[in-house]
Amino acid sequence: MNRYAFLLIAAMLLVGSNVGIGKSIVAFVPVSVLALLRFVVAIAVLWPLFRPVKMKTVKRGEWLNLFLQALFGTFMFTLLMLNGVQRTSAVAAGVITSSIPAVVALFSWLFLGEKPNGRALVSIALAMTGVIVINFAHGAGSAEGGAAAGSSLAGNLMVLGAVCCESFYVILSRRLTQTLAPIDICAYTHLFGLLLMLPLGIGASLSFDYASVPASTWALVVWYGLSASIFSFWLWMKGIRHVPGSLAGVFSAVLPIAAAVYGIVFLDERPTLAHGVALACVVAGIALASLKAKRSPPVTP
Repeated sequence: MNRYAFLLIAAMLLVGSNVGIGKSIVAFVPVSVLALLRFVVAIAVLWPLFRPVKMKTVKRGEWLNLFLQALFGTFMFTLLMLNGVQRTSAVAAGVITSSIPAVVALFSWLFLGEKPNGRALVSIALAMTGVIVINFAHGAGSAEGGAAAGSSLAGNLMVLGAVCCESFYVILSRRLTQTLAPIDICAYTHLFGLLLMLPLGIGASLSFDYASVPASTWALVVWYGLSASIFSFWLWMKGIRHVPGSLAGVFSAVLPIAAAVYGIVFLDERPTLAHGVALACVVAGIALASLKAKRSPPVTP
C-alpha cells in the first residue's frame, strides 16, 4: 500500500470521526451556532484564495453551479447532519453516511441517465438495505414505546437527508472539476455556505451563553471546522489522483468504522445486531462496486 492510499484512509478516518465529534459538540453548542462557526473557521483559513482577479475568471454559469453545491453540499448537509447526530447514535450515522457512493450512483442514474451495471445495482441495493435495517430497528423500538427510539428514527432520516444533499454536491461537482481547481471549489462553496448560514447562526448566537461551553469543546469546534472543511477534503483529493478508483472505493468503508469507534470509545455507545447487519451490507456494497469502478466520487462534509 503506497502513501497515497494512506491519504485516502486518513481522509475517511477524519470524515467518520467528525460524525462523532459533531455529536459531542452539539451537546453544548446549538446546531446553527456550530454550523456558522464551521464556516467561519474554514473561511479564515481559505481567505487567501479569495483574490478578486482570480474570482473574476469564474464564469456566470460556474457561479450558479457553485451556489447550488453550497446549498446542498455545505449548508443543507451541515444542518441535516448535525441535527441528525444530535438525535441518533454516531454508529448509526456513520453507517448511513457511508452509503454516499451508492446514493451518488443512484442519483446519477435517475437524474443524469447514467445507467449502472449489474454490480453497481447490487451495491445500491445492499447500501439501501443497510439504511432500511437501521431505520426499521429504531422504528420497531419506537413502536414499543421508546421516546429515545423515536428520536433516533428522526435523526437517522435527517442523516439520510444529509447523504442525499452530499450526493447532489458530488454530481454537481463533476462539471466544475473540469474547469476549476478542487481547492477553489472548496473555498467558493464555503463562502456561499457562510452567507447562507449567517441569518440562522447570528440569530441563535444572540441568545447563546458562550461562557457555558467548556474549553475542550471549543477546541473540538476549531478542529471540526478545519477537519470537515479542509483537511479531509485535501487528503482525499490528493490521494485520489494517484490511487485506482477500484481501490479508493473500498476505503469508503473506513468511514462507518471510524464513526463506530469514536461512538464506542468517547460516547459510550453500544452497537446492536442491527448496526452490525447494516454495516456488513454497506461495506459489502462498497467493495462489490469498487471491483469494477473506474473512479470513486469524493466524500466532503
